[in-house]
Amino acid sequence: MHYALHTSTIMEWLSSLMTTDKAIKGALIIHGAALVGTVLLALDQWRSECETKPPQPKPQYITQDTEDALKLTTLETLLGHYNHAIRETAVKIVCDRAVNDKDTLDQLLRGVTRPNYDERMKNLRALAVITDPHSLDKLHTWKAYAALVRSLELSLDPDQEVLNSDDWDEYPLRDMTEKLCLMFISQLVGTFDCEKLIKAKFVEKWLSKQNWGATEDERQQNYAAYLRSKTNRLAEIMSCIRQSPAGREALQKCGLFPLPEVSDSEPDDDDTHLVERFSVLFPETLDVTSLDANHPTRVLLRSFQTTQTSEDQRDRNQRHREAMVLNDGSHPITSDDIIQRDPASPA
Repeated sequence: MHYALHTSTIMEWLSSLMTTDKAIKGALIIHGAALVGTVLLALDQWRSECETKPPQPKPQYITQDTEDALKLTTLETLLGHYNHAIRETAVKIVCDRAVNDKDTLDQLLRGVTRPNYDERMKNLRALAVITDPHSLDKLHTWKAYAALVRSLELSLDPDQEVLNSDDWDEYPLRDMTEKLCLMFISQLVGTFDCEKLIKAKFVEKWLSKQNWGATEDERQQNYAAYLRSKTNRLAEIMSCIRQSPAGREALQKCGLFPLPEVSDSEPDDDDTHLVERFSVLFPETLDVTSLDANHPTRVLLRSFQTTQTSEDQRDRNQRHREAMVLNDGSHPITSDDIIQRDPASPA
């Protein structure tokens, strides 16, 4: 009996000892993991503090004074630099200096008028490199327009085919010198106007010498068809010229635009017909026909007739414009699409 009680006590002690050992092992494992994590975190922070980071470069801008201080030898060295950004900056500085230097620009404009093809091409390419939309106004001078027209004149093709095809655009096959000159002119007339281009005789010296056809009627028809069917730079220039009164006059002189219709009745130098027309407005005792030509009454009659003539002309132009826009716009305008106003119908 006593032996059995002693054995039970030993078993309980062993059982409690095993339970306490598991708790101790668990606590040791938890504390060990926490210690390892703390050490790793401390090492990571220490590594971050000891790491030396290179300073971030601050953006530095080149001022105009710095650009002006750069010598040509320095720019030449920068143009050969391995860094693309440095080369691009050097190129921009060189182009800005060239386009703002009057002597350099004049030399390039003289170069585009040389009879030698390679020399013209070299100067045209240089002119294309140094100019941009911000410096385009440097070429908006009569000298620049005259130089471009002269370059076009030297590039005329004597064996050019007749420009009578609505489905084929010949512009991509034109000479490179022509396309460069037309590029400049298109940008200029699109930004400013075409008056200086017309004064430089662009129509007479180059546009009219294109192969529009043999007869005057054929030339006018092909010219109008080119405007309707093409959307290249040349068509843009032609459209701008046609919208200008001076341009239309130049086109009419060269046979590319029809002359205005002239009334069958010859104008009478004497204004007697005006007196007869407006005689009911004056007293019967006033003999207007006996008045001097400079008399205020006769001057008033002539001014009134001029006003009526101007109004009639505006009405005719309005009817013409309405006829030109009466189409759906889904295809190039043809004679079948143009709806003419009946002259007998009221305005």
